[in-house]
Amino acid sequence: MSSPSLKDLPKVALDLKSELEGFNHGCMKKAATAEKNVLPSAEDVRQERQHSEFIHDVETFKPDQLKHADTKEKIILPNAKDVAAEKTQQTLMSGIETFDTASLKHTETQEKNLLPDKDAIQQEKGKQQLMSGIENFDPAKLKHAETLEKNPLPTKEAIDAEKVAA
Repeated sequence: MSSPSLKDLPKVALDLKSELEGFNHGCMKKAATAEKNVLPSAEDVRQERQHSEFIHDVETFKPDQLKHADTKEKIILPNAKDVAAEKTQQTLMSGIETFDTASLKHTETQEKNLLPDKDAIQQEKGKQQLMSGIENFDPAKLKHAETLEKNPLPTKEAIDAEKVAA
């Protein structure tokens, strides 16, 4: 890029040019300049640098460097079935608490204790005697008996004879 030539520079009007050349700086009032754009302190610069480094670390983070961890749930939230059961229980409890016992009718309780008849008692006694007979049975009083086989198995020779005959 080269510097512009004289003919390319903007033209200033002659009356404005003469005013600018004849301007007297002594006529101006003195004013104190107050700098309104205060430079940041060293603490502000440090905090901003930490923040920018943090943002840079987040942007360049690689999730493949993480180690796998198993999540263990310690608080298990109720499912829809549990919530419905809780609502039902609450409505039942509120119904029980607000129940008016004055609206109940008075009733008389009659106890009926049906005793068994004499035949049932005799049958039960017979069962008890049978049970005591079984419980008190003494196998030593039994006599020894020999078992006689009426259908003996054939011998090896009889089986061989049948095979030859067949």
